[in-house]
Amino acid sequence: MVLEDLNNKYDKLQKKYGDKSLHSIYNGGCTNNPNICFVFMNPTGRNIASSPDWDGPHSPWLGTKNIWNLFYQTNIFNEELYNLIKSKKSSEWDKDFCNEVYNEVSNNKFFITNLAKCTQVDARPLNDSVFKEYLKLLEKEIDIIRPKVIILFGNQVSSIFLNEKISVSTCRKKLFNKKIGNNTYKCYSVYYPVGNGIFNIDKSIEDIKWIINKEVK
Repeated sequence: MVLEDLNNKYDKLQKKYGDKSLHSIYNGGCTNNPNICFVFMNPTGRNIASSPDWDGPHSPWLGTKNIWNLFYQTNIFNEELYNLIKSKKSSEWDKDFCNEVYNEVSNNKFFITNLAKCTQVDARPLNDSVFKEYLKLLEKEIDIIRPKVIILFGNQVSSIFLNEKISVSTCRKKLFNKKIGNNTYKCYSVYYPVGNGIFNIDKSIEDIKWIINKEVK
C-alpha cells in the first residue's frame, strides 16, 4: 500500500464530515522514514488546495503563513523560502510554489498531516467521534512512512491518537509509545501553535527543539 491509496477514502469522508463545496486535504513531505511526522487537527478552507478547481498538491497549510514560522523557528525550514512565504498573498501561491515548499519539507525529512482530513470552511471544533473515524487511516499513513518520532498538536488530537486523556500542560517533553501493527513509534504531545493556540507557539517551538535534539540528532 502507498499513501495515494488512502486518498479515495479521505474524499468519501469529506462528503460525510467536511464542507461539500471543498476538497479534502491529505498530507505531504518526506514519505520514507522521515525524522518527524507532525499531526495537526483538520484543514480549513484557508488552504488554497481546498478549492475544487485546484490542480496542485493537496497538502496541509498551503497559502497560509503562521505555521511556517513554527517550522522555521525550529530550524527545519529554509530562511529564504520562509521569507518568500511571508511576502506572498494566498492568491499568489501557484502549483509550482506549493511544490517548492513541500520539496523543502521533504528535503528536511519531515512529514505533515492532519488526524482528520475533512476540510471545514473555518476552524470550528469537531467532535471526537469525527476524529476517531480517521484514526485507523492515520495509523496506516504512519505505518507506510515509518517516522522516527511523531509530534501531536493539542489535547484532542493527542488523546485520540494515544487513546488516553492527555493534557499538554502536564506532559510536555514526555515520551509516549504507540504500537501500530508490528512497529512501535515514539510520540510527544505539544501545544497547538495556530489559531487560538498562537499564544503558546513559543512553548511549541521550545518543545519541538528539545524533541529534535533528543530523538533526531
